[in-house]
Amino acid sequence: MGGSDLIITVVSCVFFMGLVAWISYLKTRGEVSTRDGYFLAGRGLSAVFIAGSMLLTNLSAEQLIGLNGSAYGFNLSSMGWEVTAAVATICMALIFLPRYLAGAFSTLPEFLNDRFDGSVRRMSVILFMVGYGLITIPSVLYAGSIAVLRLFDVPELFNISYSMSLVLTIVVIGIIGSIYAVFGGLKAVAVSDTLNGVGLLIVGIAVPILGLSALGKGSVAEGLSIITTVDSHKLNAIGSSSDPTPFGTLFTGMIFANLFYWCTNQYVIQRTLGAKNLAEGQKGVLFSGFFKVLVPFMMMVPGVIAFHLYGPGLPTIDLAYPQLVRDVMPVYASGFFLAVLLGAVFSSFNSLLNSAATLFCLDVYTPMKKEKVSDVQILKVAKIASIVIALFSFIVAPLLQYAPDGLFQVIRIFTGFYNIPIIAVVIVGLFTKKVPAIGPKIAIVFHVIAYGLFQFVFKEYVSIHFLHLYAILFLIEVGIMLAVGYVRPRPVAWSYHLNNLVDMTPWKYGIPCATTLFSCVVATYLLFSKVGLVDGLTSLFWVLLVVLVVINGLLWYWFSRQKIPPSMIVGSSDS
Repeated sequence: MGGSDLIITVVSCVFFMGLVAWISYLKTRGEVSTRDGYFLAGRGLSAVFIAGSMLLTNLSAEQLIGLNGSAYGFNLSSMGWEVTAAVATICMALIFLPRYLAGAFSTLPEFLNDRFDGSVRRMSVILFMVGYGLITIPSVLYAGSIAVLRLFDVPELFNISYSMSLVLTIVVIGIIGSIYAVFGGLKAVAVSDTLNGVGLLIVGIAVPILGLSALGKGSVAEGLSIITTVDSHKLNAIGSSSDPTPFGTLFTGMIFANLFYWCTNQYVIQRTLGAKNLAEGQKGVLFSGFFKVLVPFMMMVPGVIAFHLYGPGLPTIDLAYPQLVRDVMPVYASGFFLAVLLGAVFSSFNSLLNSAATLFCLDVYTPMKKEKVSDVQILKVAKIASIVIALFSFIVAPLLQYAPDGLFQVIRIFTGFYNIPIIAVVIVGLFTKKVPAIGPKIAIVFHVIAYGLFQFVFKEYVSIHFLHLYAILFLIEVGIMLAVGYVRPRPVAWSYHLNNLVDMTPWKYGIPCATTLFSCVVATYLLFSKVGLVDGLTSLFWVLLVVLVVINGLLWYWFSRQKIPPSMIVGSSDS
């Protein structure tokens, strides 16, 4: 990249980032003076901002690089992490969210305190804070910085060492991302996420189209013909045991990993807790699910295109997407692409920072204070906590380059310490009445010990995919809690304390929309299988597609003629 090209890239990047910051400021001015305003956007988020923020919180540089690299080196089997997440968004919209909003909870540990006791609340906060502080927040900074370094060769541009470039990029990204979380609260995060989400959608569509055009010597149709007829096994999403994501894991541990992430992970669900009403929350969550179904087309097909353009000769699979972008992205658009890439990194980082501060303030600081804490004081503490957590992440993030097994191995191993016990405890808490607080405490301690033993002591002797291990531990921990509830039930059955602060009327079209979303998941797997594009489209594919369309058409027609019965409204007298 020459000097003039660099200037164009930097100036246009600063312009787009400044535009997002200015709009975010205008949308949040004067709305972050209360705790609800700062932590939950005043409980006034609409579906658009919820969907946009959930999408950008989830999708970041590591997906752009990692998913395309997986498609380049293997096939589309890793799309399971993205596409099946849509099923978890359905569960969130129809099962979990109505209960969270009916109780007017600000955090997940607050719900666990209501359902069990303060000790379970503190244990969950410890799991979240340790996971966020040591792994999730630093890894987001590290992965985002690596993406920028690979795409724009920062060491060469500034003539500094790789390590220094990494530290510099981490600090710059971290400082800018912190500004949104520290000073703007959740609404600034949600607004900026949504705007960057539009940019990511544009880039996600543009890169594969430009790539297909390059592959087809100027013809997108010819490029599409090449990837669907030559080495079409690259389009297979039905992973074998030797692929990164075996198909069988979709029905074991991945179910629970996705349920944790989309239904109980504080930094993802926090924007849904700030919904202006249940209907808007459900729309936002379900719409984000549709974007997840698009991920293979935007973030994995470019990897397949890179395979056809460059062959298997790239030094590492993680260079597939950066190389494709360098070759097909016009110089005048590179600044916009950089702004979108940084925006995706900012989104995950500032969402994590805001949620970590929320957990600290509402689940640690406030319960410790005997007297009532004013909004002014709690916001002051939140900003200090955000700054401390950010500074700590600046120290930890560069150290991840020394991880012997790589970043994703570190994330995979250490996330497993807290994701499964959290989702197990929440599910038991929501759907049982007599399980006492001692049950979750035993289950959490058991999980940490058992998972640690499997990962660090018995790993060489027990060969089992980590996702299958997730499922096994989940079932054992649910069994422990149910057994405790049977032996030592609560003397008084837990009852749900309704504290509706928003309208709890559900979205009329929630169920048909969820059905259509699930149908899209099924159709996507049919498309990227031997029934679909692998070895050529079959007649069975078209028959199954028509069946899905007919079922959805009939369901939408039936619901369009129905009214919402009072019993469907959480908190109504008939429920």
